[in-house]
Amino acid sequence: MKRFLLLLVLVFAGTQKNFAQEKLSETQKLEALAKVWGFLKYYHPEVAKGSFDWDNELIEKINAAEKAGDKAQFSKMISDWIDSLGKVDVCKKCSKKDDKKYFLKNFDLSWTDDTGVFDQKVIEKLNFIEENRNQGDNHYITVGRSSVANYKNENTSNPEFISRGNTLLELFRYWNFVEYFFPYKYQTDQKWSDALTEMIPKFSSVKNTRELHLNVLELVTKTDDSHSYFSSRETNSFFGLKMLPVHYKFIDGQLIIVEIARDFDSQTQLKKNDIILKINNRKVSELFDQSKKYLPASNTSVKERNFVYYKIPTRSNDESLKVQILRDGKTIDLDEKTYPFNDIRFSQNKNKQEWKMLSDQTAYVDMGILEKDNVDKMFAEIKDSKAIIFDIRNYPKGTIPKISSYLFPERLDAVSFTAANFNYPGKYDYMQTEKYGHNNNSYYKGKIVVLVNEITQSHAEYTAMILNALENTTIVGSQTSGADGNVNEFEILGNPTRFSCLGTFYPDGTETQRIGIVPDIIAKPTVEGIKNDKDEVMERALEFIETGK
Repeated sequence: MKRFLLLLVLVFAGTQKNFAQEKLSETQKLEALAKVWGFLKYYHPEVAKGSFDWDNELIEKINAAEKAGDKAQFSKMISDWIDSLGKVDVCKKCSKKDDKKYFLKNFDLSWTDDTGVFDQKVIEKLNFIEENRNQGDNHYITVGRSSVANYKNENTSNPEFISRGNTLLELFRYWNFVEYFFPYKYQTDQKWSDALTEMIPKFSSVKNTRELHLNVLELVTKTDDSHSYFSSRETNSFFGLKMLPVHYKFIDGQLIIVEIARDFDSQTQLKKNDIILKINNRKVSELFDQSKKYLPASNTSVKERNFVYYKIPTRSNDESLKVQILRDGKTIDLDEKTYPFNDIRFSQNKNKQEWKMLSDQTAYVDMGILEKDNVDKMFAEIKDSKAIIFDIRNYPKGTIPKISSYLFPERLDAVSFTAANFNYPGKYDYMQTEKYGHNNNSYYKGKIVVLVNEITQSHAEYTAMILNALENTTIVGSQTSGADGNVNEFEILGNPTRFSCLGTFYPDGTETQRIGIVPDIIAKPTVEGIKNDKDEVMERALEFIETGK
């Protein structure tokens, strides 16, 4: 009798264990559904033709997934769905032996073999679709200029009403854009699949439009890409539609005021060189930490840059802010009125020169204002200098091809790229390495110094990379933006967004994304330097030119 009871207990326990293993959580089902939906969108030949209302298909399957109580029911739902899409013919082109070398750090379809979520029948169907995937035209994406992905036939308008299906659709749409067409997915701090797991409950429980838009901004931030961006009326209202009439810099964790807005000197008690300690009794460091999840950036330097650029700490919807400052060693508490953004203007230095001689031996070039048509004239004037400082703490105007013709002694490898393979989404092709310069015996032989900082982004970093191909180039400054190459620009919720779309590397394969262009000599502004109107990065460059170190 005891043996019989023991056997009964063991059988019951085994049944319970098996039942627990087969049970799927809501998040598990939705995560798997998001991946299957995106995979079929780009891989299944019939879906890629645009034969279905693919957004509506997802919303229907979200409701069906909710009713699927376990793995068997969920797998049957997925299997029946795949069958309903039509027959997938064998792709002879896909089965041909491919000796092509791909960039594969982003590629991951291992989830299609997840036996914890799918039964063997679904796994076999997903694998068959991968092996016989869509080739050529796709209803939802085309190859644009410079191998940029152009998303099309997407309903990207703001939903008329908030529903669980609509909000999850926006999450799954953006997540799959990144999954297949963002070249740096493998570099994100949080694994991209884990980001999906985290965000599903947030999007599932959205109660209003503002919450939805903030969730999208948080999702965009998880790309860890300085090119990434999302802004809307809702996000702007959340941060505040008014601000203090001051411009400042974030140096070593301190906000130092560098300018009072035009015509506001008599309307504010704040002064240049004041250090802001607290806003509404909250430390600046606390405000920064709170806002980080809404500041897309490749690195901390750019998060700090954008914290200042978007005036996050001094924005509000209130009529005034309590501001604690440090002035001449004394702590002062002030009540400061806020003003609409459109009422505030800061001065623009209109006296900048495209180039000038800092001394008889040293030339300076402001790459942010130098025009292509003036490059020849510039070199005619500065060719006899012993050193040229190219200031790229700005955004150049496409002058580097002309400039390189004066600086390069021969044609040199400068930059390498990877681009999305649209016939095998998730894989990336290596593009031909870009070369600059030409055989030139009269090339410039003096020192070349390049100034960079966190504002040096995208084409600016590309320009610095090309100049860095020369042995006589020295980079001076601090960490750059870490977002090079072209961008995908599209809409989500009826508002513009973007992320990087080309992988950018040095010719030897060294990465620049998130890292940036690494300076040879580190030089950063200090609070004391700013108070004394010093350009400490420039000073360090001049010291190097003078001493060689």
